[in-house]
Amino acid sequence: MTTKADWIAVDWGTSNLRAWGIDASGDVVFSHTSPKGMGKLNREEYPAALSEVVAGEAFTAASVDVLICGMAGARQGWIEAPYLDAPANLQALANGAVRPEIANAALRPAILPGVCQKTPGSENVMRGEETQLLGLSVLIPDFDGVVCMPGTHSKWVALSGARITRFATAMTGELYEVLRTHSVLRHSLNGDLDGPDRETGFDAGVDAGLARPDDLLGLLFSVRAGSLLSNRKPDWCAGYLSGLLIGSEIGGHRDWLSQSEVPLIGATSLCGLYQTALNKVGAKTRLIDATEAVLAGLKAARQHAA
Repeated sequence: MTTKADWIAVDWGTSNLRAWGIDASGDVVFSHTSPKGMGKLNREEYPAALSEVVAGEAFTAASVDVLICGMAGARQGWIEAPYLDAPANLQALANGAVRPEIANAALRPAILPGVCQKTPGSENVMRGEETQLLGLSVLIPDFDGVVCMPGTHSKWVALSGARITRFATAMTGELYEVLRTHSVLRHSLNGDLDGPDRETGFDAGVDAGLARPDDLLGLLFSVRAGSLLSNRKPDWCAGYLSGLLIGSEIGGHRDWLSQSEVPLIGATSLCGLYQTALNKVGAKTRLIDATEAVLAGLKAARQHAA
């Protein structure tokens, strides 16, 4: 017999939409992914995208709750879910949820808010990561330390239990893509970027970035100069650029680190690169599955709803 879902958990990103059916005991009974992320939708298209991704599934009631985190709540998304102010208790996320209109009476969507930091000179926002962080507080009870969340826009978060005290963003992933495709450095990255010298280049880049994070702008041009004068191949240059940016990011946040273990939440391969770099400065790390974290966070948010 097929188990029916009691409610639906949704992570709505910029590129993709992921939905899970959750039964009354908290187990996942179905999982679906759609390419209809926020970046591909007009506001009017969100209801249909949500209905499509769960079409044909069985539920315990004629109308079910849908708890959504991520970019559906952005200003350019389905409907804006106002930010919670940091310091923020993530157990209160569901209390700030907004409910968009939908013609499909079988679905009752609610979109969780993000978190913002309004401190002058340290203004910042996150949307989606806060749910993963709430999940982390479930996966690692009583956690008190710094969390690193590698990605297009990496997040560094001081988290105590389920409370965010401060956070910062580094545009490391986006900067890598911009430099790789639109800067003069692209001439040194024209070829096989995953060759045997990429790891060596990455290691050298991390060392340079960690040693001189304040000289990133100058060090970046060494990618081009190295290929011209030292015959560095595209795979070495790609690794060096990646390592340089990650090393500089970590070097710039070294004062955030302590003796405590640093959880890494994100894509496995990218987190592995950060793990290598963090180990160079003596930081202990722990890889956290991003899907496990977001599911734990959505379940916790529903549990703590007022």
